[in-house]
Amino acid sequence: MDRESWRVVLNVVKRHSRRVIRSAPRQRRPRFADWLVVAMFLWAVAHDRAQSWACDRRHYNGIFRPRRRLPGVSQFNRRVNGWRTRVILQRVHEELAGPLTATALSYLDGKPLVVGVASKDPDARRGHVLGGYARGYKLHAWMSEDRRIPLWCVTPLSAGEPTAAHALLAHVSELSERSLVLADQNYDTHDLHKRVDARNGRLLVHPKGPPGSDSRDPSNLRQMGRARRELLDVAQRTPSLLRMVHVRRVNAEGIFGNLCGYGGGLTGLPPWVRRPYRVRRWVGAKIILYHARLRVRRNQKKAA
Repeated sequence: MDRESWRVVLNVVKRHSRRVIRSAPRQRRPRFADWLVVAMFLWAVAHDRAQSWACDRRHYNGIFRPRRRLPGVSQFNRRVNGWRTRVILQRVHEELAGPLTATALSYLDGKPLVVGVASKDPDARRGHVLGGYARGYKLHAWMSEDRRIPLWCVTPLSAGEPTAAHALLAHVSELSERSLVLADQNYDTHDLHKRVDARNGRLLVHPKGPPGSDSRDPSNLRQMGRARRELLDVAQRTPSLLRMVHVRRVNAEGIFGNLCGYGGGLTGLPPWVRRPYRVRRWVGAKIILYHARLRVRRNQKKAA
């Protein structure tokens, strides 16, 4: 991990750690500071290592070298599972990811997180992936036009993408009348079109089925809602316009590519990351590191 990105992460972690301490009920001061526990966890995630790896002082360098004694493995694991660590990680994500205000274009997409065929994880479910089926989890993300991932969730691989999209959109601030939410055909459901329409936006997808197949049944037209009727009208009258706008959805693939395509990125789930709470924590840490890297790159462009 580069020095500039780690400096951003460490400064934000320390700031929110102090705020959590001030807001928490009065209790005995822990031997190891909250910011140190969170920083050690993020350091291990950045290097794709288990939590026990972070408890060995030999695994630190000039970018990050804690001066004090490190906690033992069992104590470190307990602190990582504690509520204060969860709160700090959530607040660090919120600051680095930025506000939930919608941009002119936003994207809904999912990324499979597959586990091995011999995995004993009881919560990993079988679901569809490119080229067949596998077991594991899935990252669902609502992404902004400026390549941020302010909202995300992790579900079993068998969960439907529209269901996760409903949960994500419930936390998005109201969309403007010119806001478009781009997604693939998996998100083309009546209820999701109505949900985006209720927030003054429009869901732009390639309609399922042959062109005009949904417009033959009057009862189906009534049930789908006005937003999807408008989409079908555009698809029939000006399909080239729909394709031209929807080609911007490739930006969602670029965001996932940037999240995964560097040393320490979210390339998959290592063997020690199993069960939903561990998967969510691992994925959340990877997204925090991604946003820190994104902030550094933007600051460098401004300075150039």
